[in-house]
Amino acid sequence: MLNKSIRKPPSLKKGDTIGILSTARKISKEELSNCINFLESFGFNIQTGKTIGAEFHQFAGDDTCRTEDLQAMLNDDGINAILCARGGYGTVRIIDSIDYSKFVKNPKWIAGYSDVTALHMMVNTKLAVQSLHSPMPLGFEELTEQSKKSLVDALFGHPLNYTIPSHPLNKGGEDTSVLFGGNLSVLYSLTGSTNGGVPTGSFLFIEDLDEYLYHIDRMMMNFRRSGKLNMLKGLVIGGMTDMNDNTIPYGMDAVEIIISHVKDKPIPVCFGFPAGHIKDNRTLVLGKEYRFKVDSATVELKAVD
Repeated sequence: MLNKSIRKPPSLKKGDTIGILSTARKISKEELSNCINFLESFGFNIQTGKTIGAEFHQFAGDDTCRTEDLQAMLNDDGINAILCARGGYGTVRIIDSIDYSKFVKNPKWIAGYSDVTALHMMVNTKLAVQSLHSPMPLGFEELTEQSKKSLVDALFGHPLNYTIPSHPLNKGGEDTSVLFGGNLSVLYSLTGSTNGGVPTGSFLFIEDLDEYLYHIDRMMMNFRRSGKLNMLKGLVIGGMTDMNDNTIPYGMDAVEIIISHVKDKPIPVCFGFPAGHIKDNRTLVLGKEYRFKVDSATVELKAVD
């Protein structure tokens, strides 16, 4: 059931502290420097966790290390927001080991995307707290200024309203609901788990990277057969980046595959939204109510206060 009373964590102000950690793949302190410099220029203090620079195979420390780092930052009253350093894989391995009791009483912004989708879904759907689908430190220097600034605007509590040109395959419509979602592959992997369900009557945002085209169809087929697509009020598709094909071509690109599964649904659908594994990766507030309007000329996604 859709809960429209998902709580918004307190906005940040100059002098507040942002903790940076990795819930997934390993990353060095040097790879954070561009992002840290940018955030410090807006008056934020930065505290890095013990997972930064830690290594256990491909992970930023073993599961215990990553769990303890996230737990410590969730519990630390001196940390006002948590920014995940990168994706990859590993977040889902630790989310069930976290004690969220203090976080629920005193929520703070959790920001990131890609593999962090597993944490977003836990925070949004199980704990009823908003979070930020946002740029992360890895590759920060390659992002557009608009995407970098959108993260800061979200942390300061400024409304994020977007108007973009319409895509030829968009489906028109207009509605108001709460936005959930993230990486399509991660959402698919959460199916059947305790934090795997997008609430009925919500908007869904999806994006993905480096998937085979037939995998995109398989995931969308799962959403269709399980009835998930019938539960949505709208679908927002971000970057479907660097897709792969087999020697014998699948015959459709990712956009064409997705529209083939939703063209019969009476909901607004937009493609090419500036979020995901792309340079123009704008921040979205997950768990927040938006007005979503799609017509032949433009797409509008505007926050409802």
